Amino acid sequence: MSEGPVCLAKHINHVCIAVKSIEKTLGVYGSLFGIRPSAIEDIPDQGVRGTLIPLGGSQLEIIEPIDPNGGVARFIEKRGEGLHHICFEVDNVAEKLKALEARGVELIDRKPRKGLAGMIGFIHPRSMGGVLVELAQRVEPEKR
Repeated sequence: MSEGPVCLAKHINHVCIAVKSIEKTLGVYGSLFGIRPSAIEDIPDQGVRGTLIPLGGSQLEIIEPIDPNGGVARFIEKRGEGLHHICFEVDNVAEKLKALEARGVELIDRKPRKGLAGMIGFIHPRSMGGVLVELAQRVEPEKR
C-alpha cells in the first residue's frame, strides 16, 4: 500500500458507540452535554437501531443491537459497550471500495449499502490496525 491515497476523506462523518440501551445512553448524553439526537431508526440488515447526533460538522452515532446474534450484539458481548467504529465521508463510496479492494484492502462490504449516514461500506479491522472503518457518501433526501 505504498502508492498514493486511494480514498481521500472529506472529514470525519461520525464516531459510533455501541450500547445496550439507546434511551439510557441518550439520557446521559442529553443531561451531561445538552445534545439531542435525530430520529431513532431500525436498520434490520445490520441488526441495530441507531441515531445520529449532529455536533458541529460531524456527528455521534449511537447504535443498539436488535438482533441478539448480530455483529453489534457479539461486539458488546465480547468487548462491552463503547467505541465501535469511525466513519470518513467520501465522494462516490462505490468507487472507493473498488479502488481499496484493488489495493488488497480487506473489505466487509464490496458494494455500498444504505445506512444512517447515507450510502456506506465498511473496511475490515484487519486492514486498519484493529479499527473498524466505515466510508459514507451522503445522499440527499428524496423530494416528496
